[in-house]
Amino acid sequence: MIFIGLTGSIGMGKTTTAELFAEAGAQVYDADAEVRALYASGGAAVAPIEAAFPGVVRGRAVDRERLSQRVLGDPAALQRLNGIVWPLMKGARAAFFRRAREEGASVAVLDIPLLLETGGGRDLDAVVVVSAPAQVQRQRVLARPGMTPAKFEAILAAQMPDAEKRAKADFVVETSAGIEHARRQVTAILAALRGRGEAAH
Repeated sequence: MIFIGLTGSIGMGKTTTAELFAEAGAQVYDADAEVRALYASGGAAVAPIEAAFPGVVRGRAVDRERLSQRVLGDPAALQRLNGIVWPLMKGARAAFFRRAREEGASVAVLDIPLLLETGGGRDLDAVVVVSAPAQVQRQRVLARPGMTPAKFEAILAAQMPDAEKRAKADFVVETSAGIEHARRQVTAILAALRGRGEAAH
């Protein structure tokens, strides 16, 4: 099985690119969806997050807006939050790998926003970074409901700069030229990785 790490800064088109990998037959682990499940009512992260950040839970679920107000721009608070969430996600990731193997998947994609920031790319066959010009990124993010320039800048500050991510990538998917262009890049990446795997045997 080929293991791919998919990452990219906010507004770069990572979710759409993950969908393109799934469309091409890859099994995709969605870290954002996993976090949503952990934060939802009954989720394993709710009680420890409320203990660390009192007042962020509403209706037995983590209020993500309240939580972001507490951690954005505060590296120590963000580190405390990550210390709660990341260990809980390890089990879900292991279950994903197990399921992908059982189902005979040839490609497994880990869609993780902070993959490179957390040093998570080391055990993978390839790291794919999704990217777009800064002005395109800004336009996309500021069009989101509830987003402000200050919040956007705070999120960017907590992420590795795009240029650094691109430098660490095995492949880059450029998303500013439309979905068909991105689809062709995904197809080429999968072909290259499968070819590399065949050459090794």
